[in-house]
Amino acid sequence: MALLEIKNLSVGVEDSVILKNITMNIGKGETHVLMGPNGAGKSTLGNALMGNPAYTVTEGSIYFNGLSIKDETPDKRAKAGMFMSFQNPLEVPGISLSSFIRNAIVQQTGEKIKFSEYRKSLAENMKLLNFDSAYKDRDLNVGFSGGEKKKAEILQLLMLKPRFAILDETDSGLDVDAVRTVSAGIREYQKSKDGALLIITHATKILESLHVDHTHVLVKGRLVAEGDGSLVDEINEKGFEKYLAEKGLEN
Repeated sequence: MALLEIKNLSVGVEDSVILKNITMNIGKGETHVLMGPNGAGKSTLGNALMGNPAYTVTEGSIYFNGLSIKDETPDKRAKAGMFMSFQNPLEVPGISLSSFIRNAIVQQTGEKIKFSEYRKSLAENMKLLNFDSAYKDRDLNVGFSGGEKKKAEILQLLMLKPRFAILDETDSGLDVDAVRTVSAGIREYQKSKDGALLIITHATKILESLHVDHTHVLVKGRLVAEGDGSLVDEINEKGFEKYLAEKGLEN
C-alpha cells in the first residue's frame, strides 16, 4: 500500500481548473520529484495535498496511510504526519523559532517533550545546517534572509520528522553554498528510510546530491511524463519543450 495515493485529482482556484486528472503513488521512504515550467501547477498540487482552503478539489481522491484525507483540515493532515515547506515562509512576530518548533512537535505528537532533550536535538540540527544558534531565540523568520528562512524550514523538517514532506521550491533564490547546506539537511532526513518526500522544483541544483526514486513532469496542469532519477538529467539537458510539443500543449 502506498503511503500517499493520489487518484484522478483535479484542483481549481475560484473558477479556474489548475490541475487535471493527476494520479500519483508515493511509497514509504521514497523521494519523488515534481518538475515543470513556471505556472505548471506544481505548487497547486502541494497546497491541495496539505488542504489549503484556497484550493478546491473538484474531482478525485487523496489517501494518506490508507485513509481518505480529501476533506480533512490542514491541522489534521499535519498531525497525521504531513509537512510542507513554503517558497516564501511567513514571518511570525512574537514567537521564537525555537518555541514555534517545540509547540509544533507537541501539537503533532500530543506528548510533552523534555526541554533538555529538545534543546540538544535543536542544537545538533542547527549545526548540521550551519545555522547560527542565535537564530533559535529570534522571532520566526522576522529579519531572516532568504537563505535563513529556507534553513529554518529544513530545520523544522528535521525536528518534526514527518512521515511525508512536501518541499516547495526550497532552492528558489538560494546561492550555491546555501543549496549545498539545504541539500545536506534533506539527505539527513532521507537517512531515516521512513519519511517520504515530494520535492517540487523547476531547477535541478538541489537534486544533484540527492537520491531520487521517481520523477514526474507537470505541464499546464497535467502529468505528461514519469521516470526514475535519470529523467532529471534529461530535463536539465533538454528542458520541457519536448513535452509541450508531444502533448500538444504549446499554446
